[in-house]
Amino acid sequence: MAEFKQIIGRGTRLREDFGKLYFTIMDFRKVTELFARPDFDGDPVVIYEPKEGESPVPPDEGEPVFTGLLEEPPVEINIPAPGGRRQKYTVDSVAVTVIAEQVQYYDEGGRLVTESLRDYTLKNVRKQFASLDAFLQTWSKADRKTAVLAELQARGVFLDAVADEVGRDYDAFDLVAHVAFGQPPLTRRERAEKVKKRNYFTKYGPQARAVLEALLGKYADSGLTDLESPRVLQLDPFAAMGTPVQLVKAFGGSAAYEQAVRELEAQLYTA
Repeated sequence: MAEFKQIIGRGTRLREDFGKLYFTIMDFRKVTELFARPDFDGDPVVIYEPKEGESPVPPDEGEPVFTGLLEEPPVEINIPAPGGRRQKYTVDSVAVTVIAEQVQYYDEGGRLVTESLRDYTLKNVRKQFASLDAFLQTWSKADRKTAVLAELQARGVFLDAVADEVGRDYDAFDLVAHVAFGQPPLTRRERAEKVKKRNYFTKYGPQARAVLEALLGKYADSGLTDLESPRVLQLDPFAAMGTPVQLVKAFGGSAAYEQAVRELEAQLYTA
């Protein structure tokens, strides 16, 4: 055991002057299971012992992603695998398959999270919002929805990780409501389509209506960040519509433009 620990210890030493920036343990014989020592390594984060015929991959794991460090990025071979869970890569002309990956998270206090991502998210969201109604009221009253999301992230809610597990097409609002309160989520594009069907833009002039429709498209593509960004009018497709000053004037001034954005958000999250 002492020799094994020394081998692992040597592997963790970086030598930037020799280009040694990472190391790999290739455990062909499962010797790591034989050398477990709780007083040295601490308690295991997960213990999973599959029965005969069961998958060797623990349940509730996300799609494996290549995270190694190489001088050149690997070239992916798009070969479908059973269940769509495995991906193949080529490293130095050798085909490589990632069969499992374990991702660990640390909370805002620097402690290792040992429960599932969903359970951890539910617990942390409900520390701030005891019920779905409390979350919805705070969300609807917030002038900037991104501020609510920033507060959740500051309290240890991993919204990016939740999006990787649940789906990147969902709004952060839907991710929170779904994981913490069991609500069926809608994709951003589904929310945008519902707004379009309400004909809500007809009360605006042609240029203002075009701006709001473009903002709705930005939301469908990338979410709230662009919608609430003060620089969004400098981006495409707005640059072809006019200068930011001209576009804001189409609403009657900056205050009216900001009010229109808030109304658009209200339409997105209606019912």
